[in-house]
Order: sequence, then structure tokens, then C-alpha cells
Amino acid sequence: MNWEILGIWLGAMLTLCLYSFLYRDNPFYKFAEHLFVGMSAGYWVIYSIENVLKPNWWQQMFPEDGGFNWIWIIPGIFALFMLARIIPKIAGLSRMALGMIIGAGAGVNMVGFFQTNAMAQVKGTIISVSSGGAWDIISNIILVVGVITGLVYFFFSKAHTGIVGKTANVGITILMVAFGASFGYTIMARISLLIGRCQFLIFDWIPTIPRLLGIGG
Repeated sequence: MNWEILGIWLGAMLTLCLYSFLYRDNPFYKFAEHLFVGMSAGYWVIYSIENVLKPNWWQQMFPEDGGFNWIWIIPGIFALFMLARIIPKIAGLSRMALGMIIGAGAGVNMVGFFQTNAMAQVKGTIISVSSGGAWDIISNIILVVGVITGLVYFFFSKAHTGIVGKTANVGITILMVAFGASFGYTIMARISLLIGRCQFLIFDWIPTIPRLLGIGG
């Protein structure tokens, strides 16, 4: 058995072990699940060290010119504070690191998030409902109506009665359509993964069985 066939058989066995959960929970599924989680954890530890910790901290503190930037000791100390959660007596130190991460992250991302999400959404809805062809006009009207009715639904300062309630109901309908489309897209992606695994089993794994048994040359 060469390495290629061995890899195919390992992939097929793990695939079948994971799909065995469709019958019921069993040791084969647990083995494949734990193997996946363990390998993923190990991979991301090495990835974080090589692609995050070294270039963004270690190489900054000890540059190639042989110098030493002492200011980079501070991030290292905060990193150690995060590990302090393991020790109950000093677990409170981790709050300082978490506070720094959350506060700095919020401050840095606030402007970018506002520009790329809020302003982009507002700009995307400032459109002409009478430009383009017939389908473009219909699409623009649906977009504007969806935005307005959706905002009305989330406006809780006024009771949803009368015209406000009817507008909010339209907003609910459009939101449900959007959520349904998003869920359908997710299901399509999962079905695509299932098809890929089935193709692997049928076209890659099964043809190796006669070769192992010495059938067909």
C-alpha cells in the first residue's frame, strides 16, 4: 500500500466515522471528533506562534539588526496576564489584559466598522427608484421598502399599532424572507460539502478496494 492509497483510506475511514453519528452517538464518531479537535488545536497553536507571535512580537522586540526594543516587553506581560486565569489566586490579572484587548479593539474597529458597514449600508440604499429598466425599478422599490419597513419594525419608541403596526408587519415579512434565504444558502453549502464527500468515497476510495485485493490488475 503506497502513501496515496493510505491517505485515501484514512480520509474515507474518518469520513465514515463522522457520518456514523447519523445513526447514533458511538465510539467511532467520538474518536474522529476528538482527533479533529485535537489536530485543529495543535495546528492553530503552531500557526499562531509562527505567524502571529513571532512576526508581531518577538521579531519586533529583537529586530534583525541585533537591537532590543524594551517597549515590546509590555505586550508580553499582558500575554502572561491572560495565562494567569489558570492560577486562581492571580486570575484577576487576566481582567487587565482582557480590558486592554476589548478597549483597544473597540476603539480601533469603531471607525472602520462604521465606515464599512453603517455608512456603506446607508449609501447602498440612497438610490433612484426610477432609473434603469423595469426589473431595476422593481428591485430598487423592494430595497427601499424593505429598508424602511425593517427600520420601523425595530423602532420601539412607538407602539406597533395602526399604520406603524402594518408597516412593521411588512418589515417582519421581509426580514423572514431574508433569514430564509440566508438559511437556504447555508443548507446549500452543507449539501455541497456532502456531495464532495460522497464523490470522494465513490470515485477515490471505492476504486482502491480492487487494487488492494489484487482484482483487475
